[in-house]
Amino acid sequence: MLNQFTLRGIYQSLKSTGFKKFISLIIITLLLVSLAALWESREENNWNNIEGGVTIVSKEEPKIALLSIAKAATPDKTRNEVTVYNQNLALVKEYRTMDLSKGNNIIKYVDVASQIDPTSVMFRDPKSQNTVVVEQNYEYDLVSSEKLLDKYLDKEITVTSDNESFTGRLLSRSGGITLQTNKGVVVLNNVKKIEYPDAAGLLTKPTLIWQIYTDTSGSREVETTYLTGGMNWKANYIATIDQNDAKANIKGWVTIENNAGTAYPDAKLKLVAGDINRVYEERVDLVYGQGYPVPTPALKVGFPPGFRQEGLFEYHLYTLQRPTTLNNNEIKQVSLLSADSVPAKKEYSYDGARDGEKVKVTLNMTNSKENGLGMPLPKGVVRAYKADSDGQLQFLGEDSIDHTPKDEKLRINVGNAFDIVGKRTVTDREGMGSYGIRESYSIELKNHKTEDAKIIVTEHLYGNWQITKASEQYKKKDANTIEFEVTVPKDGAKTITYTAEIRYQ
Repeated sequence: MLNQFTLRGIYQSLKSTGFKKFISLIIITLLLVSLAALWESREENNWNNIEGGVTIVSKEEPKIALLSIAKAATPDKTRNEVTVYNQNLALVKEYRTMDLSKGNNIIKYVDVASQIDPTSVMFRDPKSQNTVVVEQNYEYDLVSSEKLLDKYLDKEITVTSDNESFTGRLLSRSGGITLQTNKGVVVLNNVKKIEYPDAAGLLTKPTLIWQIYTDTSGSREVETTYLTGGMNWKANYIATIDQNDAKANIKGWVTIENNAGTAYPDAKLKLVAGDINRVYEERVDLVYGQGYPVPTPALKVGFPPGFRQEGLFEYHLYTLQRPTTLNNNEIKQVSLLSADSVPAKKEYSYDGARDGEKVKVTLNMTNSKENGLGMPLPKGVVRAYKADSDGQLQFLGEDSIDHTPKDEKLRINVGNAFDIVGKRTVTDREGMGSYGIRESYSIELKNHKTEDAKIIVTEHLYGNWQITKASEQYKKKDANTIEFEVTVPKDGAKTITYTAEIRYQ
């Protein structure tokens, strides 16, 4: 290292030799300064190595993909698109802004759904096709008291029990906290507080750890798509019946439930109605591929401006025309449709072999444009109401409907009639040798209402059957079903009788 004696020597040499050798001495001085700096650097590195520092020097030229490894900050969501299926499944499309350096980048993609299917993740950089995810790790080891104790086995913690603190190496957490302290092994049961040096690398939210390679630096909005469980939706309908039981005002709602483990603020919401095929594996549900719908104009009747309906493969897609927030652990309802004065027909039906004495009451409607509907109706629950003499709505009953295409019939089982009862009796049974059996039936219907009631009576027959005698006309609905349609007078009764021969051959 240069000091004042070295500099004094240089000055004396310059004085004795003259200016001609000045330049040579300056060059020598610069070389000595460089050598001194190099020696100090070597001494410092040796000291660091003694203290435990490690320096790795590669003799090979790095590859292009390894030129830059940048730890990027966690990107925030800028936009969300969520497509929910009514099979506990959602397709999530997130947009986040990332600052990427050329080469490799380590990205912590935090706040994904806790029920995400990691194998379904798709990544896209709209600005560069050469931006790819080289490696992905899904970390869901979230912080908890049990996880921290597991992480700190054989490590030192501090435990407070009965107002006394113990510091030692954690040996076990089963049946109490067992510590190896300076004074021996202690087992603590009445634990009030446990102190840890840190969180042991545990996460507060499920996280995707990505190694992303890109050939261009800069900020860009990237698109991430994945499938997750924990999200579902269903349709709910309210049918308000008029005083004559002849028309209904129908309001439709969709109910979206988000238990996926994260929120989607200001999301573009889409709902798929239909039964998609799914592959169930031991741990995750996998569905590959997605459709690309061709939008059709919004229906003028029924759907409010909020939702647009379109065909998607063999399903139907409903798109909300405004953003909405789907918070975690939340049930949200959004208006789906509205149709007034839909023609409805109240019908009584009796199936004595299955329902005993009960006579069912159903509301029958046709899902047609002429009736004020005419749109694909997602499956859901229909609840019927009617106003009483005070004008207050009263609940009549409810029924579930399946996915109903346009122009198909809706049959809603509201409940059982109070003032109409039936009784089915086998009046005679005789064998026909080895050929079969002959049976006779009596079906009695009683109407205690103040108006006549038209009732459809269903009977089930099996084998090779033939009606040999019947008191009323009937229709053969299929190979095993016949129907009688009769009118029972007010405060009156009606009896149907018939005989059937059932042959074994």
